[in-house]
Amino acid sequence: MTFGTQITWDDSVLPFQLDNSDIRGRVARLDRTLEGILAQHDYPPVVEALVAEMAILTALIGQTIKLRWKLSLQVQSKGPVRMIATDYFSPSKEGEPARLRAYASFDREKLGKGRPFDQVGEGYFAILIDQGKGMTPYQGITPLAGESLAACAEAYFAQSEQLPTRFSLSFGKSTEAGGTEHWRAGGVMLQHMPKASPLAKGQEGSGESGLLLAGDLIDGEDGENWNRANLLLDTVDDLELIGPSITPTDLLVRLFHEDVPRAFDAQPVRFGCTCSEDRVRQSLSIYSAKDIEKMTTQDGRVTADCQFCGRHYDLDPKSLGFEAQEQSDGKA
Repeated sequence: MTFGTQITWDDSVLPFQLDNSDIRGRVARLDRTLEGILAQHDYPPVVEALVAEMAILTALIGQTIKLRWKLSLQVQSKGPVRMIATDYFSPSKEGEPARLRAYASFDREKLGKGRPFDQVGEGYFAILIDQGKGMTPYQGITPLAGESLAACAEAYFAQSEQLPTRFSLSFGKSTEAGGTEHWRAGGVMLQHMPKASPLAKGQEGSGESGLLLAGDLIDGEDGENWNRANLLLDTVDDLELIGPSITPTDLLVRLFHEDVPRAFDAQPVRFGCTCSEDRVRQSLSIYSAKDIEKMTTQDGRVTADCQFCGRHYDLDPKSLGFEAQEQSDGKA
């Protein structure tokens, strides 16, 4: 793979807060990380765009989870793009980069020529958080709504978390002077700090099919501050989000200087997959010898491919399942 010039603030997520408002947020840029994700597959451009959007959303949302936790975003739909899945692995300790991976499942023959989101049909948007061994994973689901994956994420936070949330994203292929064309993505996420909702319990929101929207959750001075921040965010352009000239901190000052933005330490992000032979063996350990036999190829092997990174595993069926005759090292 050939990449363009590395920019200091690429592949990082910068958290911030607006001191004069109860609003926090993140600014993210993905370059080599996104290129690493997309280089694992031969996606049509329309699918690449959806994976790029999902990846930048995941980076923005994932920065909030604790060390050693895992955050997953999933879209399941009845459209040509059946699934988009992303995983964000937080660092095991402070100072290390987070890892991000993604893939999409789609029906190539049914893909249309419209907007990327037009390839996603009726379905749901889900966020899952795995806190580690001994902890029950958290899962929240909302119907797909709006005209983008970002709108689906905003609806999720309003409906499932009752947190007013806004995303402004840009993603696409970029060519720097002397470089080759490659994918870049950038975005800003705004989120109002938790407040009691002005809606009565059980009251429908103003969104599609009664879903809650950010404006349903805050009013008064908080609502004014939120609306002002959103109007300012509307003025951002693509070059400010993914271009090489404006730093994330300069962007925050340009947009929100009246609200006194305060930036914190940036979190580096890298493409990374956690698949391994041991994990494949563990996933197959629940199957009997008969089940393993059904998975065995004519060549007498059991094979598996990682959907995220494309790594291929070739295993001896005798060493698989809970009735395994021998260990992976060949010992009885």
